Amino acid sequence: MTSFEETQKSIGGNLWKLLQADERAVELMMQKFNLPYLIARILVLRGVGVDEAGSFLEPKIQKLMPNPDVLKDMNKAAKRIAQAVMTQEQIAIIGDYDVDGATSSSVLRLFLEEAGSKPLIHIPEREEGYGPSKQAVDAFKAQGATLLITVDCGTTAFEPLEYAAAQGMDVIVIDHHEAEARLPQIYAVVNPKRLDEENDFPYLKFLAAVGVAFMAVVAVNRELRAQKFYSDAKPEPDLLKWLDLVALGTVCDVVPLKGLNRAYVRQGLKIMANRNNIGLTALIDKANLSEAPTAFHLGFVLGPRINASGRVGDADMSHKLLCCTDSYQAQLMADKLNEYNVARKDIEAYVMLQAIEMLEGTPQAYPIAFVAGEDWHQGVIGIVAGKLKERYNVPSFVMSIEADEVKGSARSIPQVDLGALIIAAKEKGLITKGGGHTMAAGFSLEKEQIEAFRDFVGQYVVEKIGSEAVTPVLDIDAELDAAGANLELVDYLEKLEPYGAGNKEPLIVLKNVHLIKPTLIGVGHVRCVLSSANGGSLKAMAFRVGDNDIGHAMLTAKGENFDVAGVLRRDRWQGRNEVQFILSDIRRAG
Repeated sequence: MTSFEETQKSIGGNLWKLLQADERAVELMMQKFNLPYLIARILVLRGVGVDEAGSFLEPKIQKLMPNPDVLKDMNKAAKRIAQAVMTQEQIAIIGDYDVDGATSSSVLRLFLEEAGSKPLIHIPEREEGYGPSKQAVDAFKAQGATLLITVDCGTTAFEPLEYAAAQGMDVIVIDHHEAEARLPQIYAVVNPKRLDEENDFPYLKFLAAVGVAFMAVVAVNRELRAQKFYSDAKPEPDLLKWLDLVALGTVCDVVPLKGLNRAYVRQGLKIMANRNNIGLTALIDKANLSEAPTAFHLGFVLGPRINASGRVGDADMSHKLLCCTDSYQAQLMADKLNEYNVARKDIEAYVMLQAIEMLEGTPQAYPIAFVAGEDWHQGVIGIVAGKLKERYNVPSFVMSIEADEVKGSARSIPQVDLGALIIAAKEKGLITKGGGHTMAAGFSLEKEQIEAFRDFVGQYVVEKIGSEAVTPVLDIDAELDAAGANLELVDYLEKLEPYGAGNKEPLIVLKNVHLIKPTLIGVGHVRCVLSSANGGSLKAMAFRVGDNDIGHAMLTAKGENFDVAGVLRRDRWQGRNEVQFILSDIRRAG
């Protein structure tokens, strides 16, 4: 496969880099699995070895899920939860207000209810803060709870959970967030990221909280079975029916779709297509999804609607919807989530516009996007930070100035580790609290420290990337001629799904193509036909480019040839079964 120059910016402002694959490994993959070159190449580029390719192409939960007891405290936690079920103790659950939290708490609640328990549920409002609180513990204590389970939170919640233990509750954490060397002094902490965990199954560290919760449900169910709890009058539940929620939480938490996660999502999408979850079905219908949901729909259609309740609405509505058994009530809640999502978009657009005006109206001293506003809804600052990062390709920090403190969210580029930055800022006393990962973080600080924090962040970033924004690079997986973009290839590409974190949708370049009849349609989309020199042709669509350089170049192309970058997908609109190219970038050929 030929390479191409990486020194010239595309019309979209990117450098294109054709990824280099081990050609011997590609050849071996082709021979062993009878795959086309392009598919074998993508597998090799994704780091899939020949020994792993079978489980990657056909992921099975029964093969990829180990005995849940490989996780520390899992056996202990399962026995305690099973005991609470059998003796009808009052169980209480605290979850997070995002999709992973909603699905985690729903999977656990639905299982416990089918086993005969009636757990109490608390999803904190965003203003209450992330994770468990003493107020929630006191409320549960007043209602007679003796077992408290946290999902998608709790690993570092030392004070409230140790307070709950002092009140006589047994506390179990089911989580996936980064752990410290010290753990809360409670009954059990089940978290694959515990520092003392073994590494026999490294892909367990990729699990979303809902994936860990499902493993816990498997362990509790096994313990109940061993205790002869189930009978003809109380049959054992079918755990697989909740994999649709596991898939939803896994995709929306943007964890790598590798190992067990891949099997969760592949099987969960099949379950979701059966439309057995009443609340999820109502949400799918409200979103006007007329085809079987894919990982894309989970992440970009359903996920934002579920997240909207925690951002701008009633935090526990999403969890209630996912557990709903009444179609009419489910429709009402789906309508409400849709309204929340519309409101979230409006609030987000308002904050985004103000942020852009601040950044582009004032010379910037550092290669960062650093903005703060007094009336900005903290539920959207993370989204805005992500969009600013995409727009300017620099680390972005967005802050909401509240009456008592400033709350911020940040998104980064690969060259700047936000987790390390936040730790350093905390050590210098510039922020009061904060944490996160390499690419995303949250933090709080005093209003008087904003400018000092800006200077610290700016200098930190300059040390890493210099004083100019880094030109973004598009990693190209393969080159293809338009004539080779057929349904057979799309069939093979679909075997690589689900796409997401750790398994991005393959980015393909079609070289030296002619754009036939480029037309502006909808809200800023451009449609055309791509034609290659050997007679191949392919329908193409570029979304939301009507007001940028890509769209202008497409609409004004007169006899020019271009190289185009994008993804191949199946077009199922109105019963079609055709190939289409979703164009993401473009450059003049040669």
